Amino acid sequence: MATLRDIRDRITAVQKTQKITRAMKLVAAARFARAQGAVQAARPYAEKLREVLGSVAAGVESDAHALLEPRDVRRLDLVVFTSDRGLCGSFNSGVNKLAERIAREHGPNLEEVRILPVGRKVGEYFSSRPVAKLLDGWQMLGAIDSSHSVEIAKVLMERYTSGETDRIDIVFAEFESALTQRPVSETLLPLAPETPDEIRTYEIEPDPVKMLSVLVPRAVEFTIFRALLENQAGEHGARMTAMESATTNTEEIIRTLTIDFNKARQASITAELVEIVSGAEAL
Repeated sequence: MATLRDIRDRITAVQKTQKITRAMKLVAAARFARAQGAVQAARPYAEKLREVLGSVAAGVESDAHALLEPRDVRRLDLVVFTSDRGLCGSFNSGVNKLAERIAREHGPNLEEVRILPVGRKVGEYFSSRPVAKLLDGWQMLGAIDSSHSVEIAKVLMERYTSGETDRIDIVFAEFESALTQRPVSETLLPLAPETPDEIRTYEIEPDPVKMLSVLVPRAVEFTIFRALLENQAGEHGARMTAMESATTNTEEIIRTLTIDFNKARQASITAELVEIVSGAEAL
């Protein structure tokens, strides 16, 4: 049976853990508010960019730009977005499991499936699961900005145009709320602009092909940027929720340990009283 000192030490340790989880929750909440605002600001721009790109691409052939031209898929790249840090519940595992399922489904029918990690938790997950070849990737330890997406997009566009891969899919957690982050996958390259229901006519100078040479790389960069923002907001929301749950659990543990401490102390007092009475009777 645990002694009073053991229980007291345990309560102190849990109280220290509680201070950490509360602090992490507050930090995550502050970061979450900023990340949520960034996602909400990016979504209308992404929608408008898709609309304009679809209208321009509707008037040209699919081979007007190298990143629009589809090809037979023999090599598939999966760009998987996770966090660099843990303590965010099942946030990372949901994305990694979706990427693993895609790799297992396509692996037998393709020459090669490769994983390009964006976030340290991807490498940790797939290093012990040889479902696909794990390539070097990127870590996002600081705040997300457009330079990160430009860097990643440059590498991916070079891989596609050089023929190293025939298709590139991105797998990330789409942010819905602090409690809900939905793992999704979508094809990044070849870029397939959606033709809008109502095609708007634009007067383009010098011509649509020149416009596509500017729009297509920007669309790729912004798609990656949006995935980074969605992933970042989901991470902070998941960590905030996980730390709130951990704090609640520490409160319950402290309550239980306090009851055990009081019972043990009462038992010790009772034992001492019995010894005193027994000694008095013996005298």
